Amino acid sequence: MNILFTSLWTLLLLGRLVRSQQLQRRDILNYLLNSSAYDARIAPDYEKDVATEVDVQLFVTSIDSINAISMTWRDSRLNFSHISNISVLELDQRRIDDVWVPDTYFQNEKSASFHTITVPNELLHIYNDGFVIYSIRLSLTLSCLMDLRFFPMDDQTCSIFMESYGYSIENVALKWNPDDPVIFGLDDTDEQTLPQFYFYKPLEAKGCSTVNSFNTEFSCLEAKLFFQRNLGFYMSQVFIPSMMIVILSWISFWIHVDAVPARVSLGVICVLTMTTQSSGIRSSLPVVSYIKAIDIWMAVGLLFVFAALLEYAYINVQTRKHRKQTKDNEKDKKSMQIMEPQTKTDFMDRARRVDRLSRVVFPICYAVFNLVFWVVYLSK
Repeated sequence: MNILFTSLWTLLLLGRLVRSQQLQRRDILNYLLNSSAYDARIAPDYEKDVATEVDVQLFVTSIDSINAISMTWRDSRLNFSHISNISVLELDQRRIDDVWVPDTYFQNEKSASFHTITVPNELLHIYNDGFVIYSIRLSLTLSCLMDLRFFPMDDQTCSIFMESYGYSIENVALKWNPDDPVIFGLDDTDEQTLPQFYFYKPLEAKGCSTVNSFNTEFSCLEAKLFFQRNLGFYMSQVFIPSMMIVILSWISFWIHVDAVPARVSLGVICVLTMTTQSSGIRSSLPVVSYIKAIDIWMAVGLLFVFAALLEYAYINVQTRKHRKQTKDNEKDKKSMQIMEPQTKTDFMDRARRVDRLSRVVFPICYAVFNLVFWVVYLSK
């Protein structure tokens, strides 16, 4: 009885359409989404055994967040050009559930959230020829296997994988939008967009397919992003400060050898500062089993600072030997001992020579290290 009533209502509606082409949008939606004629549980071409082609487009606002995903497809069941001259129907978000939409998901997604303030942020437009546009806002964090051996002079390649979860490739075929597969809403004047990375080559968007454990093939999409880390932060917060600490440790070579508190305090402070800075950098990075470029830089810097402290330890030993030798000479003079002529080592002169040599050797070695380090890691 319900089916008969629905059919009669449809006939009456069609008769009304014949008399007037100006139909209310509400009536068109009720006619198109009639439960007896339209089933939102199946794909548009499911009964025809033809795959429904879905154009996918991403809008990215930052490296770790996808702002919106848009999909378009054609559903012949929603063609209303023969009943009205209205070009497009804009559905309220409460009626979107009445329309079939692709079950797309992200394979390498770690966490995601939909935007629901003040209402769910999604839109669905139906054109009079059955063309459907569906868009939804979401924040998405994706996993990416990174190689940090050259950190922070590294470049990374990360991918975005999308796939139909329930429909095999025989029913739903995903493909990228031919004009703009991925749109980056990044403004060069906006400092909040990419604080750590910049894209050094265009992205690669391609189609793919996967086979699950049940030997069913699914359509998928892959977008490769090629980005490089910005060095500005690390130059100002890591490289230049650590370089200045190393240079500061060389001041002890110009301080008098008898100024023990000054030289010891300077060396210890420089060592502790380098150690603290290195610990702070390591705490912000994932634990990996290989050595990174920043590890080599900090280790060599700590080595130079520690070597400067050891240099003064050697100077201090020579100074104490000189004092001991001076006291022995005074005792010999007082006791009026006649000693055979002996060649005595001038320990104070040795200490001064080591200081003068360190003033040249330390800067040259550090400059050579810098030259090799930057040439190797920047020329890769």
